[in-house]
Amino acid sequence: MQKNIVVIEGDGIGPEVTRQAIKVLNAVAEHGGHEFTYKYCLMGADAIDKTGNPLPDETIEAALNSDAILFGAIGHPKYDNDPTAKVRPEQGLLKLRKSLQLFANIRPVATYPALQHLSPLKAKVLEGVDFIIFRELTGGIYFGKKETSADGSQATDDCTYTREEIERIAHLAFRQARQRKKRLTLVDKANVLETSRLWRKVIQDIAKEYNDVKVDFLFVDNAAMQIILNPKQFDVILTENMFGDILSDEASVISGSLGLLPSASIGKGAALFEPIHGSYPQAAGKDIANPLGSILSAAMLLDHFSLHKEAGRVREAANWTLQNGFVTKDIDPVNFYFTSTIGELISDYVGGKIPGDIHKENIELRKSTII
Repeated sequence: MQKNIVVIEGDGIGPEVTRQAIKVLNAVAEHGGHEFTYKYCLMGADAIDKTGNPLPDETIEAALNSDAILFGAIGHPKYDNDPTAKVRPEQGLLKLRKSLQLFANIRPVATYPALQHLSPLKAKVLEGVDFIIFRELTGGIYFGKKETSADGSQATDDCTYTREEIERIAHLAFRQARQRKKRLTLVDKANVLETSRLWRKVIQDIAKEYNDVKVDFLFVDNAAMQIILNPKQFDVILTENMFGDILSDEASVISGSLGLLPSASIGKGAALFEPIHGSYPQAAGKDIANPLGSILSAAMLLDHFSLHKEAGRVREAANWTLQNGFVTKDIDPVNFYFTSTIGELISDYVGGKIPGDIHKENIELRKSTII
């Protein structure tokens, strides 16, 4: 298989974690006889510094002509701390989503037994947690008309949705539910918002095409509470843009580390894959960031290419590192391994270079050499 992948390393720890994902993809290609060609492009604060534009036209063109995009992270303190900045890194990501018509953000949420002690939830609540959030990505209040009065005393953000925007992500979510536990939960605020009432009506109509999928409806405030009280009740959660943004970040802490969770943004053309964490500028260049979110995003990219066996192998390798205590500083501040070491370990595992029985003392901090 030959595929063209655009790589956007982005800001902060983005370049470091993305490079580990590339290592793993290269191991998959070498082991399976595939060929992945990479084109590196700019976006975010890095792009602003180099071009003055958070998303250069060259990046859009390359992304449109690619088979997939692997993205690191976005954001920088000099923009976060300046609310008056006219050009911001996040504008690049929003524009890229719109340009590529990436209307569905998909975030799997799972827990790892070896990390239950890091979760804010009790162990008994974490058992069996495995759900996925489908967040609509190009509509709603983030993209609605925005106005501020001349005297600065009033502001308005319009929230708008069309039936077509809801239908296209709903079908994706229903099809995913069919492949899982056949349960779908729509999260809305239909007791207050007209847009939510439209969402609920459209989902009720579409549900008739998926008679084998059980559909539930939750108001967003109740959903936020239920994710903490009983997260294992969920299978597929479907929701609009802002609710999905908030709930997926809430759900991300269940696993014990923001650095663990991947995501995919898909639409009508090329898909984009990225870890859910931010740019974490305090850790940039220190080789301490957790690369698993980026590596597991690469696994989702492989699934997108229908390389399901290879994607499963990457997930197996990631789980192997966690079970054996090969973790980064966010998970174990004392006995930790470096970002690059984790990347090498997973690459070696995927490539069949790691034996089943190893001794941790033989693994150096900055190398994955198995002696």
